[in-house]
Amino acid sequence: MRAEILLLALAVGACTWAFRVLPTRADLSALPQGGWLSRFLAATGPAAIATLFTASALPMVQGGAPVPLMAGVAAVLAVFGLTRSVVGATLAGSAAYALAFAVLA
Repeated sequence: MRAEILLLALAVGACTWAFRVLPTRADLSALPQGGWLSRFLAATGPAAIATLFTASALPMVQGGAPVPLMAGVAAVLAVFGLTRSVVGATLAGSAAYALAFAVLA
């Protein structure tokens, strides 16, 4: 394995770990409610989810008809819209994707 690839993987892993762990360890109670850091931290979660979704969905969309992907997204949006439950929406999306994939395969 090339050294620069290993170094890059280690750097990305360390930054990912720090980005996930440090906010849980930091005492953020003294931050003002409408401050720039509070808004940044509140926006980080949805931005990360959107980035991960785009990175994982893009190859499926470029490969042809993404029926399982569309089924999973529709299930997530429908369940979250009805219940406001992230857990339920995630489970419904996974189940819909798996079912569509199994039917089409």
